[in-house]
Formats: sequence, structure tokens, C-alpha cells
Amino acid sequence: MTAAPRQDRGGALARRLTLGDAISIGLGSMIGAGVFAAFAPAAAAAGAGLLVGLVIAGFIAFCNATSSAQLAAQYPTSGGTYVYGRERLGAWAGFFAGWSFVVGKTASSAAMALTFATYAVPGPWVKPVAIAAVAVLTLVNSVGVTRTALLTRILVAIALVALTVAVVIGFTHTAASASQPGPQVTGYGVLQSAGFLFFAFAGYARIATMGEEVVEPERTIPRAIVTALGITLVVYALVAVPTLHALGAAGLADVAAPLGAVADTSGAAWPGVVIRIGAAAAALGALLAMIAGIGRTSLAMARESDLPRWFAAVHPRFRVPYRAELAVGLVVCVLVAVTDMRGAIGFSSFGVLLYYLIANASAWTQDRAHRRYPRLLAVAGAVGCVVLVATLPVPAIVAGIVVIAIGIGYRFVRLRVARRPPREEEIP
Repeated sequence: MTAAPRQDRGGALARRLTLGDAISIGLGSMIGAGVFAAFAPAAAAAGAGLLVGLVIAGFIAFCNATSSAQLAAQYPTSGGTYVYGRERLGAWAGFFAGWSFVVGKTASSAAMALTFATYAVPGPWVKPVAIAAVAVLTLVNSVGVTRTALLTRILVAIALVALTVAVVIGFTHTAASASQPGPQVTGYGVLQSAGFLFFAFAGYARIATMGEEVVEPERTIPRAIVTALGITLVVYALVAVPTLHALGAAGLADVAAPLGAVADTSGAAWPGVVIRIGAAAAALGALLAMIAGIGRTSLAMARESDLPRWFAAVHPRFRVPYRAELAVGLVVCVLVAVTDMRGAIGFSSFGVLLYYLIANASAWTQDRAHRRYPRLLAVAGAVGCVVLVATLPVPAIVAGIVVIAIGIGYRFVRLRVARRPPREEEIP
């Protein structure tokens, strides 16, 4: 149960990511998703109660982060909870986690591509530009992980400048909608808003899926995960309060680009330009890191034949899982063409919450020598994941169940075929 997983199938990845690189990838995965996409549906669900939802989502994310951190220190290889579930709970649990991650984060990638294009170009061009962005960033990921980390760091810096402008304007200006009554605050609505906002935190353990490429992973990965989550919590709180102040719960619930609406309250043109540039940069940073994380999980699953072995190939020069990443990019392009942003967020939260449910269950089984945090945090994280899944919108739950069932059916058939004895005419 504690043996290190095999890493040689299809070729090993190179350890090139430092602590700063890891933190940058974690920040890039979260900040683009949360600030520019998740606040509006959260406000529609809970009104001003989204602030309570933010606290709940942040606490569950912290519990999940501690579980992911101590598991990543014990199993520093690509694949994240797919690997942890296999090692701690068995092959089926690992597959469930890996499949949930791949489908959930593929939906997230589509949402981030649409977020980028919504802020960057006029309405008729949104989907074509979103597809082009996916194609370009897939190619960036395919030519080396250090390029991924460098570009993510640049995009995060641009996003933080834009958020600073939004915070200042939000505290000093208000729109007419700020005086209107928002959606009624209910317990169920607050929990549903927490489910939407969890989508915003789900990038904190992205670096765990890239554990085979981190320098000194036993030390670097736990520090990177906790640091990135802590920074993001502070940023979200600093943005949520002035956004509610400027727009009110009713106004926030009705806009597609909430921080753009905050900028509009100033009456000047330049804040809107800054916000659009920052939003586009943040969404690109999240999309870049998501494609990398999905590719690494797909690589790990292909090594164990839970996905076709063809995806296990590592590029001989760039040392990245290029086939898996190209396939992910293609699927995301298809999703962009057929889905919308809010639907993608709910579906993504469903898959990612199930992924972290397995992470918490895996962490609970670790022995004292490998446990860095109290077991109670793993229990709280697992319970929180189940509660948030149950309060997501019904269409997201139904779609999630169908896709998870398809994955389980695929693995069941594959195992049956693998166990089938050869027919007499097949024996040489």
C-alpha cells in the first residue's frame, strides 16, 4: 500500500519545476476561474450569502488541500489523486478519481476559454476566439513544462494588477443595482453557492498532478499547495466584498462579466480596458494550467491502461505527454463549440468534488509516518465534498452521473475483454 507507483511506462518526465513555478501554476489555475467566472452564479444562488458560501468553499478547499499535500509528498509522480486512489484504496477508486478529474477539468477548460473570449472580443467572435486560444495553449504545453510555468507567472501578474483596479473602484463607486433587493438568502442557496465557488478553488492541487516534474517533490509540493491556496483566499475575499458593494447581489447575479460591470461604475473608459486585459490574462493562465494537469492525469491513467496506452507517450525532446495534451485540446475545442459557461461550471464542480472525495478518503488511510495533518481534516473534506455535490443544480448532477457511468462502463468492458481467454483459432 505504500510502495511508490511505477513511473517508467511510456518514459519518465523531467524534474524542472521549482517552488515558485509550482505556486505560479496553482495561482494561475485558481484566480482565472474564481474571480472572473464563479461569482455571478454564486450570487444568483445565494445573493449576499455568497460571502458565507465563499468561507465554506474555502474551508473545504483547505481540507482537501491538506489531504492532497500529504499524499503528494508520499507519491511524487504524475496523476494526482488518480495515483493516490490506486495506491491507497485500489484500482477502481483510482479510476473513479482520474475519470472524474479528466471530465470535470475538461469542462473547466471550456469555461475558461469562453471566459477569456467573452472579455477579449465582441459577442459573435467569442466561440471562434475561444477555440483558437485552446489550440495555441495546447501547443505551448506541448513544447515544455518550463514554458508553461513562465507564461502562467506572467499571466497571473497581469491579472493581479487588474484585480487591484477592480477592488479600488468597487470600494469607491456603486451602480443603481446596488440598492435593489437580491436573491433570497437560504441555507440551500448558500451551499449551492459554495459548490459554484469551489470551482474557483479547484486549481490549488494542480501541481500535485505534475508531481513527476517538481524538484524535491516531498518538500516542494505541500508548500506550494498550501501557499497558493492561502494567497487565493485572500485575493477572493478582497475582490468579493467590493464587488458586492458596487453591484449589489441583484446586479452581480445578472451580469456575465461582473468585474467589467464594476469598472463601468467609474464612468471612465480606462478601468474597463484594464479589467478586460486582466480577465483575459487570468482565464488564459487557468486554461494553460488546466490543460497541463489533465494531460498529466491522462498520462498516468494510460500507463495503467485505464485510458488507451497510446496516450502514455512522452515526447523524446520536450519530455511532456504530448499525445494526451493534444487529445485534451481537441476535446475542449469541441466543448467550447457546444456549451455555455455557466453550465460548464456546474458540471466541472460535480467532477472535481468527487475527485477530492477520493483524495480525502485516501489521506485518511495514510499511516502516522506519512500524515502531516489531523485525520479530522480529511473527514471534514470528504463530508463537505458530498454535501456540495448534492446541492449543485440538478442538470449538472444528472449530466455528471451519466458521464461517470460511461467511464465506469468503459473500464468494466475493458477488464472483461482483458480477462477473456483466447479462442482456439487465436492461439498461434
